[in-house]
Amino acid sequence: MSRIALVTGATQGLGLALVAGLAARMTPDDTVYLTGRDPGRVRDAVAALPAGRAHVRGELLDVADPEAPETLAARLVERHGAVDVVVGNAVMRVGPDDDPREIVGDYSEINNFGTTRLLRAFAPRLPDGGRLLVVASSLGTLHHLAPVLHERFDRATTLDEVDAQVAAWRDAVADGSARAGDWPGFVNIPSKIGQVAAVRALAASRRHEDGRRGVLLAAVCPEMINTPTSGLWWDVSGAPSPDEAAVAVLDLALGPVDPAHYGELVRHGRVLPWRP
Repeated sequence: MSRIALVTGATQGLGLALVAGLAARMTPDDTVYLTGRDPGRVRDAVAALPAGRAHVRGELLDVADPEAPETLAARLVERHGAVDVVVGNAVMRVGPDDDPREIVGDYSEINNFGTTRLLRAFAPRLPDGGRLLVVASSLGTLHHLAPVLHERFDRATTLDEVDAQVAAWRDAVADGSARAGDWPGFVNIPSKIGQVAAVRALAASRRHEDGRRGVLLAAVCPEMINTPTSGLWWDVSGAPSPDEAAVAVLDLALGPVDPAHYGELVRHGRVLPWRP
């Protein structure tokens, strides 16, 4: 049977590499959707891809739009019957010169609420053997958060509860009160923790049924990647390229399911502990 895959934030970097990798590994009967929010960039990205085995199609998807993920999920299921592999990779990048108070609204809207919208839209529609992966980071564990803040995310048992904690953090950054509190100054840390917490919360409610049906829901850390944005923060001269970093994510998306990965943050096939 043909399979359908979808990658968000796929017009450049890791997202584009994931689309190319899926197209290379899947069959000519399969379809990979390259999605992004700019029609020109989606069109150009599809045109620039090397020929793969699977068919690549472009679709508009702005995860910051509250209705867009649900609308696209319904349309693709109507078109194909199911979406077998979903990789959430949409991200707003920030640089060292960006003022967190000014960017945190858009940043959380894409990275965090965009993630939970994707989970709400596609998880209930996953077929047997389906995969839903959220690209996160090794920063997305409680090791990187002050202990006094752990329970905010550790006790969140629904996506609504995770969203509420992310909104509280966003508002504290925006009004400046986060600076006087225990929140880390680097906005990437709470954001990534919120992404992983969302996966964990949803997985807790679906674990038994997904296990029976061979469904994998997980967060994935592709490690540091050599990109211009990463280079603004760190020396990434020895880091893998997007194509190289995509390999471990593709293995998780298309390889055999390891039950130990379910609901966890996985890096190169190993689970990163959530708690210190």
